[in-house]
Amino acid sequence: MHKIEIPAYITERVMKTRGKLHAFDELVGPATALLVVDLQNVFMLPPYPTEVAYAREIVPNVNTLAKATRAAGGLVVWIQMTHKHDDLTTWSVFYDDITNPTRKQTGVKNLERDSHGQALHDDLDVQPQDLKVEKNRFSAFIQGSSDLDKLLKERGIDTVLVTGTVTNTCCESTARDAMMLNYKTVMVSDANAAATDDEHNGTLANILRLFGDVMSTDEVIQRLVPASNKAAAQ
Repeated sequence: MHKIEIPAYITERVMKTRGKLHAFDELVGPATALLVVDLQNVFMLPPYPTEVAYAREIVPNVNTLAKATRAAGGLVVWIQMTHKHDDLTTWSVFYDDITNPTRKQTGVKNLERDSHGQALHDDLDVQPQDLKVEKNRFSAFIQGSSDLDKLLKERGIDTVLVTGTVTNTCCESTARDAMMLNYKTVMVSDANAAATDDEHNGTLANILRLFGDVMSTDEVIQRLVPASNKAAAQ
């Protein structure tokens, strides 16, 4: 499991800006979605070159959060990176310039729908009432990547808990865009996974500073409530 270390200067700036460390004191269950990003075989198992070893370690926490979210009346969404051959053209900058072009065909093949690489890891607690959403870019919210924003808004979701892998790529991209689309955004510190502690903690610091909140699995569960206390009192 990652060693969580957010620099003191970040927490000091957060306290100065918002007057408290955590942005959200309460997470209303029916308005909350747990987003599980890319916990797929291609990112979790050897010998895939994109394996993130830490990703296997967060599965128990993700499953715990999924159970707690459902119990509070919330929604669990399993997000899967999925590619087609067309992506080599529509995302050519990534495949031709950013990554090694000799590996692009394998990269697409490993993420084709119904392939072993694209499938969710077997140890994840996926239930029939959960949603599965496919995306074709790092962020699930960017225009054209998926219909996640539409699906959440149709269900009255205004809060997202971001988990999965890779912390500083698809998870961070999704979390940043969620806040920009006006979702209350929480990145779960011990339910995300990156290649190194430094990359993981760098993203947590960025999110806490300007894009939302960072909480542990236990802290999220403590704040999850079936309905707003204010609404229940009315």
